[in-house]
Amino acid sequence: MFTILIAAHGVAGIAVIAFGERLGRRAAAAAALVPAATLVWLLAQLGRLVDGDPIVERRPWIPQLGLDLDLRLDGLAMLVALLVTGIGVCVFAYAASYLRPFASGDARLLGLLVLFAGSMLGIALADNLLVLFACWELTTITSYLLIGNDHCEARARGAARQALLVTGTGGLALLGGFVLLGRAAGTFRISELLADPPAPSGTVTVALLAVLAGAFTKSAAYPFHAWLPGAMVAPTPVSAYLHSATMVKAGIVVVARFAPAFASHTVWQPLVVTVGLITMLAAGLRALRQFDLKLLLAHSTVSTLGLLLVLFGLGDRDATVAGCALFLAHALYKAALFMIVGIVDHETGTRDLRALGRLGAGWRTVEVLAVLNALSLAGVGIVFGFVAKELALDALVALDRRLAWAVTAGVVAGAALAVAAAARFLWGLLGAPWPHPPHGITPLNPATVHPPPLRFVAPAAVLTGITALLGVLPFTADPLLGAATDSLWPAAGGAGAAHEPVHLALWHGFTLPLALTVVAAAGGLAAFRWRDPLDRVLRLGARLPSGDVLYVRTLRLVNVLADRVTAVVQSGSLPLYAAVILTTAAAVPTVALLRGSTPLAWPQWVDLPVHLPLAALLIAAALGAALVRRRFSAVLFLGVAGYAMAGLFMAQGAPDLALTQVVFETLSTVLFMLVLRQLPDGFTSRSPRWVQAGRMVVAAAVGAMVFLFMVATSTAGHDAAVSSEQVARSYPDGNGRNVGNVILVDFRAMDTLGEITVLAVAAIGAVALARATRRAPRPLAAVADHAWPADDADRLLVADRPVRLIFHALLIGSVFALFAGHNQPGGGFVGGLLAGAAIALRFVAGGMDEVRRITPLRPWTILGAGLVLAVATALAPLTAGRPFLQSLEHSLELGVLGTAKLSTTLAFDSGVYLVVAGLVLMVFEAFGDERRMEVAP
Repeated sequence: MFTILIAAHGVAGIAVIAFGERLGRRAAAAAALVPAATLVWLLAQLGRLVDGDPIVERRPWIPQLGLDLDLRLDGLAMLVALLVTGIGVCVFAYAASYLRPFASGDARLLGLLVLFAGSMLGIALADNLLVLFACWELTTITSYLLIGNDHCEARARGAARQALLVTGTGGLALLGGFVLLGRAAGTFRISELLADPPAPSGTVTVALLAVLAGAFTKSAAYPFHAWLPGAMVAPTPVSAYLHSATMVKAGIVVVARFAPAFASHTVWQPLVVTVGLITMLAAGLRALRQFDLKLLLAHSTVSTLGLLLVLFGLGDRDATVAGCALFLAHALYKAALFMIVGIVDHETGTRDLRALGRLGAGWRTVEVLAVLNALSLAGVGIVFGFVAKELALDALVALDRRLAWAVTAGVVAGAALAVAAAARFLWGLLGAPWPHPPHGITPLNPATVHPPPLRFVAPAAVLTGITALLGVLPFTADPLLGAATDSLWPAAGGAGAAHEPVHLALWHGFTLPLALTVVAAAGGLAAFRWRDPLDRVLRLGARLPSGDVLYVRTLRLVNVLADRVTAVVQSGSLPLYAAVILTTAAAVPTVALLRGSTPLAWPQWVDLPVHLPLAALLIAAALGAALVRRRFSAVLFLGVAGYAMAGLFMAQGAPDLALTQVVFETLSTVLFMLVLRQLPDGFTSRSPRWVQAGRMVVAAAVGAMVFLFMVATSTAGHDAAVSSEQVARSYPDGNGRNVGNVILVDFRAMDTLGEITVLAVAAIGAVALARATRRAPRPLAAVADHAWPADDADRLLVADRPVRLIFHALLIGSVFALFAGHNQPGGGFVGGLLAGAAIALRFVAGGMDEVRRITPLRPWTILGAGLVLAVATALAPLTAGRPFLQSLEHSLELGVLGTAKLSTTLAFDSGVYLVVAGLVLMVFEAFGDERRMEVAP
């Protein structure tokens, strides 16, 4: 069920992006459907989770790599998932009013929010380190796209790039830590790893540091915090959802998961608590200098994230209870506060507290909501934020550890700063206008501001109502918080043992935590009251480099280093690059082969008499390609060499390889012609003799390496178990007699999927680069001494009819090769090449107009459809509980026609077919249109 829910978010997000413009304002309702359904399902499972019975789902993926779709819904996952879906539904309802009028790009924003919700749901449910990392990176990508949704604005692009670089770099560190930790523990399954953590070692220490680096960047801990305030350039629904309630909590979730198992490790507790305290205090001070209400809330969010790091990083059960309570309280009140700021900004056009003041009678509801959520932020009053803060202080004063008093004092100071920030926020909304606003700030006239409609305020009111309800009746959160805590701190001693149940209360009497709350409130109000003297003191901090300055300086340092390294290793000479690469590729394997323990045995030089003329033709063609002075002649010689190689394949009994080689050589010759139009006719450069000698040495080294490698691989006595097993299992396991094609689309289909993905991405980039930088072509007559038509006026009428006949024959042959390739020579790759050869013939006869006439779809559409089909086929077995890419089969009785077998391998092979055919079409589009190319500079 978990996989279906996450996949449903992906499908819904893509659908909203594709069709949201047509739905208009209804797109927000459509976007909320899947999160709302997920929320209902989660609430239905809550009773089971409270009883301590987690729901586990495990789907095989790539077991050899320790990569399975392990998903687990326990107490903490339920807490995070409820916030992701519940606040998500409120955000979509809020966005329906915020995004009025519905503009271009709003549908994309709503769809990306749905995709983000699915990614964050994956983080909550992941029970495998690699699955957790995959979802982690999906949140990074969707956050980048959401922050930069308004891509025409430079600030949005810069903020999105900063968030991507910071969190993406942290993600790479996280991946390294996960791999080291999984290898040290012998499992990548999180529940197993935490139940039996690896013993302390240097590897584990490095792994934990890398994991914490990833968590700190994602949760905006100092010094990686600057990206979060910068992300406030995004629309308010994005800020309310990602940057207050959900995404920034991803790092907190990782710390909370790992703390019980690793808090006793040497580096964990001192590092996490120290970073948390610094983050809490520094961000709290920065919040007191903000005039933009959204930036004030952003810095307040960073401060609270620091407190969460302290509570979870301590590795104490009572502190964990407080952390879970604050986790819930902060998500509720901060999302509501961002919504309130968005309402004010949407209706007044400003969120600068120097221009705001009381907004009139129609705004009383908004003001009440602001007061309640600000009190929860400050941790005072009959609200849930007060309950959570009391739990935190109670857990801290009970600590029996060294420097516990210093941690408590730091948290009290941070709480005082939170009170001051809440007071500053309310002063901006409810206080008198700024007495002497600076130049450019015009005080708002309340008479000109219309009050917001009820539907705009309702989502914030719902979240505020929950905050108030949990403040008055905090025990209603006991089951959820108890389940979350118990999932992190299972009772020792087996099933019969149990921790003291979690019980939240509003009033605990006159206790030390209450006294500390009074101290924090008094300190915060004093800081607000004497804000002007305090502001003069805080200005001294401007002399210290801020997070933005550190970010910019780091980028500049990286650019300087890159320039210096590039100046040394990148001379701009393509022959030099090729020489270095080829020399390295030749020297390293050659040395390894010569120093190997197994002596090289010379194979039999000639197996069949036909080998001699074929080898002679191959050598002659290779020498001809190296010696001729015209590029076109060199291409023809290369083609002859390829055909000779195909003859050797056929002689050795490899018709599949021979067919592929022949088709590829034919097609590549035509494609070479397209590229040669951009180059001089001949090889005109004359290099010095010592350069030519060096090139000959490199070429000889490469040839020697290839020769030695072939000798080593063909040495008698080598282990043939793998190839023999593949031949033996081809039909029983792969249902195909063509061993080569079965290997490509079944045994090693993962390799094929990766190859066509890389091929598609590389093709798009290469073709785009070629089209952007190409020059006007020379006449094709100068290349091949004959005309090559570009339009109907220049059609080769003599060749037109034969080409049409051959085209249809080749196209039918390509389809036959696709369908028959599993048992006979052929397959998707060969079929795609045959289709490309057919298209090349039409191009020769009629130019690009003829090619476009026979292919109504755009090339990138065909290529993309093939890649999507291959990926969908790879994922299809997961729905049936089978491993990734495992073939599914179904027999269909056709009466007198017999039985037809339907297999997903055919669909996968069809995807390969479309990718290859689309790639060929893209090359023709890039290099084949003379009229378009002549316009290019």
